[in-house]
Amino acid sequence: MGLRKRQSAEKIKEAKKDIAFAKLNNCPTSPRKMRIVADSVRGKNVDMALTILKFSQKEASNKLEKLLMSAIANWQAKNEDADVEQANLFVKEIRVDSAAMLKRLRPAPQGRAHRIRKRSNHVTLVLGSKIIDS
Repeated sequence: MGLRKRQSAEKIKEAKKDIAFAKLNNCPTSPRKMRIVADSVRGKNVDMALTILKFSQKEASNKLEKLLMSAIANWQAKNEDADVEQANLFVKEIRVDSAAMLKRLRPAPQGRAHRIRKRSNHVTLVLGSKIIDS
């Protein structure tokens, strides 16, 4: 490996030290419904995001709350010596992409059939930290 490539790889590795992520694949909720909840926590502090998700009436908020807890656990596993409260974690990025669609048929009048599309999604949540020196 060349010198520039090694230095670039070390910079990327150092930058990834402050972030942690979690993924939720093939969640059986439509992406549109999931994005409504995801937009409400994007950029928020982790404590505030957990509170929003806990008291939200949407069904998708339960799945996102569990995903956020998983991302926090991943961050703690990566940074064992750091404290979560001191790290000032926030939701750096949250992406909701569409996944595979189940296609079903529903009987319709006069011998016809209508298509029912049962959508699902993939969610990627990235946590960033703003470490404050005390």
